[in-house]
Amino acid sequence: MTQRNRPYLITRNLAPENQESPIHFLKPVVIPPRFLYRRNHFPYPEKELPSSELFINGLVNRPLRIPYHYLLQMDPVDLDVTLECAGNKRAHFEPKVFGEQWESGAISRGVWTGVPLRTLLDYAGVSQNAVEIVFTGTDHGKREDMDKEVFFQRSLPLKKALHPDIIIAFQYNGNPIPYKHGWPFRLIVPNWYAMASVKWLQTITVIDHNFQGPFQTTDYVYYPHKENDNGKRPVTTLHVNSTIQQPLDYTQLDTGTHTISGIAWTGEGTINEVSISLDEGKSWHTAKLKNKPSGKYSWKVWSYTWHVQETGEYTILAKAKDSKGRTQPLVPFWNRKGYGYNAVSTIHVKIV
Repeated sequence: MTQRNRPYLITRNLAPENQESPIHFLKPVVIPPRFLYRRNHFPYPEKELPSSELFINGLVNRPLRIPYHYLLQMDPVDLDVTLECAGNKRAHFEPKVFGEQWESGAISRGVWTGVPLRTLLDYAGVSQNAVEIVFTGTDHGKREDMDKEVFFQRSLPLKKALHPDIIIAFQYNGNPIPYKHGWPFRLIVPNWYAMASVKWLQTITVIDHNFQGPFQTTDYVYYPHKENDNGKRPVTTLHVNSTIQQPLDYTQLDTGTHTISGIAWTGEGTINEVSISLDEGKSWHTAKLKNKPSGKYSWKVWSYTWHVQETGEYTILAKAKDSKGRTQPLVPFWNRKGYGYNAVSTIHVKIV
């Protein structure tokens, strides 16, 4: 990719900075840092503020202060992980919902290097009364629904936190985590939407109750109804999903042979099938999965060769299915805050 035709991030907001990856133009399966989407609730922490030490406290036998260089000396693990913002594709909901109007680029894939969280918790000695683990980043600011400043905090149930593939990362693609993506430490929670992967992580606190912070109980909650909170439930596991990268929506093409390509991902099992429809869902054709096998937390690249001789307008659909039997729906689960959009990926092309 030459400098002259290199894509750029797509800005959704400047204060705080929220920018999409140019997902339709990214060919590498592992995304370079300059193309990682940026999702922030507050301004970036001051560069002098993030400590190069990690603190573990609360209901532990041995509170810990862990220097950055100490983590580097431990046995690291590498995880190829897809991270997707819970609001990715929010702009596609009908009726529309409020929030950052993400299209399809609030998603990334890369190799994160770090130490399993449970290793550090074992060192600290978690109390038998522990219920949840709270993760606090150094980013902070005022919310519209609160009078005071708050830090970004999220929690995980103890059982989830002890999963061996949840890591405290200190590198991305073999280099220190870029500052705008969480340096020096970032929690990485594979298979969950990326709000769980707390950036600029500084403090890990073990508690004996359910955490009630606003980014846990107000935001990142599915509200199925516009007028009330009946049936609300937390946002957690990634839905099965896909995106058509090429051709672009409303492209004009000549008759002949074209490649329809894209990516597919899931939070349960692995992607084992992507189907393409060229007639608005009346019939389906199997696409080719390109990167088999790949990391169990990574997206799959797929393609389909389309031979077309008849001119006219076409609607192209892509539908992914995972090994747990979950399939993308034709109609998404609408919810008031616009999380977890995963209806079939749809584009329109005109053959001339």
